Amino acid sequence: AKHPEIKALMKPDTNLIWVVLLMVLAQLVAFYLVKDLDWKWVLFWAYVFGSCISHSMTLAIHEISHNSAFGNRKAMWNRWFGIFANLPLGVPYSISFKRYHMDHHRYLGGDGIDVDIPTNFEGWFFCTPFRKFMWIVLQPLFYAIRPLCINPKPITRLEIINLLAQLSFDVAIYYLWGAKSVCYMLAGSVLGLGLHPISGHFIAEHYMFLKGHETYSYYGPLNLLTFNVGYHNEHHDFPNIPGKSLPLVKKIAAEYYDNLPQYNSWIKVLYDFVMDDTISPYSRMKRHLKGEVKQD
Repeated sequence: AKHPEIKALMKPDTNLIWVVLLMVLAQLVAFYLVKDLDWKWVLFWAYVFGSCISHSMTLAIHEISHNSAFGNRKAMWNRWFGIFANLPLGVPYSISFKRYHMDHHRYLGGDGIDVDIPTNFEGWFFCTPFRKFMWIVLQPLFYAIRPLCINPKPITRLEIINLLAQLSFDVAIYYLWGAKSVCYMLAGSVLGLGLHPISGHFIAEHYMFLKGHETYSYYGPLNLLTFNVGYHNEHHDFPNIPGKSLPLVKKIAAEYYDNLPQYNSWIKVLYDFVMDDTISPYSRMKRHLKGEVKQD
């Protein structure tokens, strides 16, 4: 109400389409280039290059899940494009992520609904520096398994299509360029979503390092690789504004964001999470929802 000009930012980001196409092309070139390398170099480049592209692609899929590529009027175009963007990750992800991520926005911290909340086992077991370090390494595994434990949903037709498209792509890469290319693809996804500087955003976004503040923003340079996902307070306030425009939200409504707690380094977030005895997977706001709950 105070800044009506923000409404002008609620429109698709067509540049996202071209960025995703370039990232898919970059990974296809990488798949070809690593096919004859020694295994040690396959894993080296999977971490140094492939992991960055893979993690960035998951955040492109995050943008697409909010219909930022083609807009709300072409919602299905976004779903198909998300399946395409998913291909260089190696595992089907896009359609299921969209279903659960909408719940995260509608019912942030909702017990039994928001699968971004760690399970009781995670909070109980990963409570020492070494165990928390291993929890970070294993984050891709927990993000894959947690929905099945907390809030399993019936499989949809689009999820089956996502699975079949991904399997067909993986088989094609193996047939064309062999096991090293497939290993590079899968290792890049696992390493990029685990112990990696960009992965600091998983913890930075909603873990309560300060009591009473459950969502935090990060305004550092890694936003260039992550479609401005660091602007997280802004994103939750306006999830229908593409990441490209979130810095403008902060600039227009600076009085609402400048004085909030914020991060300058995702690497420091990871270090503090591991070493601070007061922080663990339990350091999240959990709500017991009342009334009608509508899920995708």
